[in-house]
Amino acid sequence: MISKATIRLLCGSVLLCVLSPLALAQYSQAVDARSYQLGILGGFSEVVRLGVKELALSEVMSPEEMDDILPDAQVVADRNGVLLYREADLLVTDLYPADVALGKHVLLVYTGDTLDKYLAIKADKQALVDAGAYDGEARTEIARRFGRLLSYPMPVIDELIKKQRGH
Repeated sequence: MISKATIRLLCGSVLLCVLSPLALAQYSQAVDARSYQLGILGGFSEVVRLGVKELALSEVMSPEEMDDILPDAQVVADRNGVLLYREADLLVTDLYPADVALGKHVLLVYTGDTLDKYLAIKADKQALVDAGAYDGEARTEIARRFGRLLSYPMPVIDELIKKQRGH
């Protein structure tokens, strides 16, 4: 014979199973883009702080969205012991579509001298463009340097380059 306590427990479990998806659906609707972006930034900040990634990039945002989120993003960065750099002109390489950040801003998440490395790659690319030599192996090497700075494995870097070039 099943006790009344067992029946109550089973009924409660069934009710919980029925109501949980409803509660989850209401919760997921309450998560806004700003909270999501800050959560992503928190995760990237941790992996940068731990040395898993040398450089991480936030989601691309409009300048207005960036203005709004920046104070809280700085709190997240400070909490994780990383630095932020607001980039309004993201380095464009063959890793991503050329228009991925067009008119958008992105936060670079880093520690140490990583920002200097990023800016050096950007300057080297610009020098190649100015000299009319941003093609072939030089263009590929800029993309690879950026990919390595993002701590992507070489096979991933090569696949991204191949994909962007339509091969």
